[in-house]
Amino acid sequence: MSLEWEQLVVDAVDPVALGNWWAGALGWVVLNDAHDEFEIRPAPDRLPGLIFEPVREPKAGKNRLHLDFRPDDQDAEVARLLALGARHADVGQGDVPWVVMADPEGNEFCVLAPRRTP
Repeated sequence: MSLEWEQLVVDAVDPVALGNWWAGALGWVVLNDAHDEFEIRPAPDRLPGLIFEPVREPKAGKNRLHLDFRPDDQDAEVARLLALGARHADVGQGDVPWVVMADPEGNEFCVLAPRRTP
């Protein structure tokens, strides 16, 4: 058996707005801009992608699954994401080397510290 990770589906009150936010945050391309299925990918022929689908209710509680990103410069990336509309989030992480953030609809994600070179 073989599985290929195609996409991660994200529930969103406003799939178009949230999908465009993530496309801008990640520098990804929009493949489908329909209100009922907004899809972005790193490039048209690259996987995995993110699909944003509409739900009526806003997010409640902590994510059960979240994305981690490893930038070259954590401070610069956190500042850039804050300028785009992300916010700091507290999920009880305490004093850790990563920064927990939330997108405009409150979905948490982490900006990790840069990898150390040996």
